Amino acid sequence: MTDANFELIKELVYQSSGIVLGAHKREMVYSRLSRRLRALKLNSFDQYCDFLKQKNHEEFSHFINAITTNLTSFFREKHHFDFLKQSVIPKLLSQSKGERRIRIWSAGCSSGEEAYSIAMTMAPAFPANSWDLKVLATDLDSNVLARAQAAIYPSQSLNGLDDSIKRLGFVYSKQNDQFKIKPAIQKHVHFKRLNLLEKWPMQGPFDIIFCRNVVIYFDHETKNNLIRRYAQLLKPGGYLFLGHSETLSRDVTDFNALGQTIYQRKETL
Repeated sequence: MTDANFELIKELVYQSSGIVLGAHKREMVYSRLSRRLRALKLNSFDQYCDFLKQKNHEEFSHFINAITTNLTSFFREKHHFDFLKQSVIPKLLSQSKGERRIRIWSAGCSSGEEAYSIAMTMAPAFPANSWDLKVLATDLDSNVLARAQAAIYPSQSLNGLDDSIKRLGFVYSKQNDQFKIKPAIQKHVHFKRLNLLEKWPMQGPFDIIFCRNVVIYFDHETKNNLIRRYAQLLKPGGYLFLGHSETLSRDVTDFNALGQTIYQRKETL
């Protein structure tokens, strides 16, 4: 992979997804895209880059899927789910008694663990017979979305989870040593493919948006624009959850910081 190959790949990734690939990602890019060369029976990165420039839609989807990082787990960053239980749920119960409608967005949901963790946290407080609770889960990577919709996870995915959570959200298959999300939880979660940099079809408003370990890959301007778009879709007083290494820029004035990468939309923008 030549310098020119890497520069073209960086530019295509940035234009299509907003992800900034630094020089330290070169080996990762080489490793992941080498698999695409083998799949296409190409002999060089020059040939692959020429193929990408032909704007083959199917291969471009494989290309973005290969670059996208999808590290996740159930109840990752547990303090966020504790905050939902202790602070957000009581507030929503007291404020939403009229419409009884809760909308949550898991942006960059990967293989579904975050979205299902949200549903397992929220569902007991908002029973389906009297509340309309929906979690929209979106990701750029169509491969991980397919796994998320299947809702089947290897047993090691649940290591460290309390037995009460396992009983609430999962059915165990001893034959395959796998866990499947229970229908009562799965019905609250709806998966869609979405590029965060393109037009969003949903109108909102959302009570809660999770966008964790996503904006870390964007440059400063792209990140700020994305956060402002989130603010427009959140209800006044709604909550935004970012990843543990992500913070809001001082240029973004739409939120109050609550600590532990939890932000609340101001009442007026």
